[in-house]
Amino acid sequence: MEKDKKNPNHPRKGSRITVEPIRSEKDIKKIVRRLNDRPRDQLLFLMGINNGLRVGDLLKLKVGQVNHLSAGDTLTIKESKTQKDNVLAINKTVYKVLKQYLDANDLEDDDYLFSSRKGKNPLTIQTVNSMVKKWTDEVGLKENYGAHTLRKTFGYIQRTQFGVGFEVLAKRFNHSSPAVTMRYLGIHDKEVDGILRNEIG
Repeated sequence: MEKDKKNPNHPRKGSRITVEPIRSEKDIKKIVRRLNDRPRDQLLFLMGINNGLRVGDLLKLKVGQVNHLSAGDTLTIKESKTQKDNVLAINKTVYKVLKQYLDANDLEDDDYLFSSRKGKNPLTIQTVNSMVKKWTDEVGLKENYGAHTLRKTFGYIQRTQFGVGFEVLAKRFNHSSPAVTMRYLGIHDKEVDGILRNEIG
């Protein structure tokens, strides 16, 4: 993929757009810290990288669907793209920022959780694309990033840091095969080779 020389964090017009996961937990932590004063954005980032759901499905969430949830709870949602049921999980990290966000804002049950500051409508995927590009650029990341980066980061970190198998991740992503998931996450050959150096016995 060719990139714009003026902005390496954006593909050249007309080129095939593939966004990357954030591969370093250090960079993830940097972004979380930078979003401390932007609770809505911090919640979107953390909910995205902790669930692996499509951003479009997160943007459809309404306050009334999540304001009663606690750490460890789940919410069944229907994916817009596949029309299949999937699960939004509220782990301790997500619960903490969700509670802070809800406590700090006077929101109604029918309000979108990630509403635009310009009205009652939810953020658009295009806006989230721009937001993620800005966040990654601010911490010095130079590849191409966008809204899909959040979903890919979930899978990448689950695979490389926690050792979750491609079969499990394929099921989570509703992919047709583990090979699709491997390509989707940008798992490079050298990273796969690395596991062969793990000594057993």
